[in-house]
Amino acid sequence: MIQAGIIGGAGYTAGELIRLLLIHSKTEINFVYSTSSSGKKLSAIHQDLVGSTDQLFTDTINTDVDVLFLCLGHGNSKLFLEKNSFSKDTKIIDLSNDFRLTQDAIFQNKHFVYGLPELNKSAIQSAQYIANPGCFATAIQLAILPLAAKGLVEDAIHVNAVTGATGAGTALSATTHFTWRVDNFSHYKAFNHQHLGEIHQSVDSLQDDLKSVIHFIPNRGNFSRGIFATLYTKYEGTLETAKALFKTYYKDAEFTTVSDDPLHLKQVVNTNKCLLHLEVHEGKLLITSVIDNLLKGASGQAVHNMNLMFGFEAHLGLQLKANYF
Repeated sequence: MIQAGIIGGAGYTAGELIRLLLIHSKTEINFVYSTSSSGKKLSAIHQDLVGSTDQLFTDTINTDVDVLFLCLGHGNSKLFLEKNSFSKDTKIIDLSNDFRLTQDAIFQNKHFVYGLPELNKSAIQSAQYIANPGCFATAIQLAILPLAAKGLVEDAIHVNAVTGATGAGTALSATTHFTWRVDNFSHYKAFNHQHLGEIHQSVDSLQDDLKSVIHFIPNRGNFSRGIFATLYTKYEGTLETAKALFKTYYKDAEFTTVSDDPLHLKQVVNTNKCLLHLEVHEGKLLITSVIDNLLKGASGQAVHNMNLMFGFEAHLGLQLKANYF
């Protein structure tokens, strides 16, 4: 059994991470650190855990845990690591965007590997420090990588994607309040979302001399969780060729599947899956990508990365079924 610590335990991603680690057969939660909730039961904040654990939040850190998850707001992981040191053997998985880009990947002599298993599996297996990808970034990259790997990104990529309210975190704001969000729909950060940097970085790394142009419109949906993304770009081949290309690229992927049928969000919510669907329309390839933003887009992917780092079976703690009905 490995010992896991969680920093920043009161948010949505931490709640999902706790839920996954509690059912993981080779992991024990050593501590969940939260200055705002210290001394309270985990289930007082994460109410889906009532009856599952009596563990308490703590303001004490064990620096010798086997794996440490940083579930902190963007910019705060660097601040935390500047103030706290851990054993040289402790593996760290950061769920913020602090270390995802190449220019930020080396920090305090720690080299953070970008933790998208479908792209960097072998590097993750030998890594000590992981920068977990963003949720939109995960859904969009998985829709593009097979094309870039074969040098087939020939024109701009147009992306329209909608995410659930949990993507904004637990802090209330004008656009997360129920009376604003219900029966409503809006876009935000058009063409300049913070996940574009890591998307460009991964796509450009696969296709020589590519400086990809990705036009991304993110949207707020009036539902709790999930990301539904549609992308299209210039494509001269047949649908059969595109399907073969994508299925070959993902033949060894544990959680990414190409579906022959159209997709909807209920197929992936509460799972670590990414489902992809392809269509060809008059010289354009349309790709649909759907994930759960809190699992495949955050905590589930973090557990998958942990499994790879420790040599565990990929699906441990992630044997989840979609809430279809």
